[in-house]
Amino acid sequence: MRTQKKHQLQQLRRWRIRKKITGSKDRPRMSVCFTSENIHVQFIDDEAGKTITAISTVGKSAAKDLSANVNGAKAIGTMAAKSALDKGIKEVVFDRGGKLYHGKVKALADAAREAGLKF
Repeated sequence: MRTQKKHQLQQLRRWRIRKKITGSKDRPRMSVCFTSENIHVQFIDDEAGKTITAISTVGKSAAKDLSANVNGAKAIGTMAAKSALDKGIKEVVFDRGGKLYHGKVKALADAAREAGLKF
């Protein structure tokens, strides 16, 4: 019962954030998702309804050794920024996915900024 309430509150935060931010071709939405074992980052053009590029700890052989902790978030943030810069993306809108902006989320965002992305 308690975890169900926590998930409902997180979903409400996610919807509240998504009402305010949208991604475009010039400035896509950088959406992050943390599970207990993996980290997923997508760059989404909401106007066209397409994912421009995505990176996670699931598919990449270089990212397979990473786990869903602060160190893994830093590495994925750097890799995601390099992937976005290769596609010509320099500015993004950050979508934290209903999570609080500290810990893993902050580490990922700071690493992406250091790698060259503008938020």
